[in-house]
Amino acid sequence: MSDRFLRATAIIDHDHPAVAAQARALRADLTDPFDITRACFTFVRDAIKHSVDHRMNPVTSRASDVLAHGTGYCFAKSHLLAALLRANGVPAGLCYQRLSIDDVGPPFTLHGLNAVDLPGIGWHRIDARGCKPGLDMQFTPPVEAIAYAPKLPGEGDLPEVWADPLPVVLEALTAATWQDVMAALPDVPLLV
Repeated sequence: MSDRFLRATAIIDHDHPAVAAQARALRADLTDPFDITRACFTFVRDAIKHSVDHRMNPVTSRASDVLAHGTGYCFAKSHLLAALLRANGVPAGLCYQRLSIDDVGPPFTLHGLNAVDLPGIGWHRIDARGCKPGLDMQFTPPVEAIAYAPKLPGEGDLPEVWADPLPVVLEALTAATWQDVMAALPDVPLLV
């Protein structure tokens, strides 16, 4: 296991005092990686509002900004969850899916989620994008509970677990408002 899934970065900044303090508070006296992961997952899922669901600004990317403002796109929420997990010694990475924006075909966008390395399971994908009617995100290892299932031509799961966000995602999150991000959602072609 590479330490790149535990390190702090400019975006997954678990060395930021507020992120480190939140990670400690969520861990409390928990020692089991499953319990720590569940606590961090539930916090990000429930306490951080999805930018589009709640029509909220500012656009956030860095974990500490997501925490400070309490909002973020799925990508930003995954950055915060990775930071909280890494701060608690749980290896965490980033995953992506390519999905149709309107559920009928092109254009496509990425959806951001996490993978966590759990004892006895290995890399397990978790999706803290938030619940809403029709989406009930839970932490249920070893069963994955992911918001979206690729089903159309051109959709798919990107199989990699990344230690750092994709550049196209970071570029999208430089937009001024949540509406601006919606107008230029990030995408990458699937390699087949």
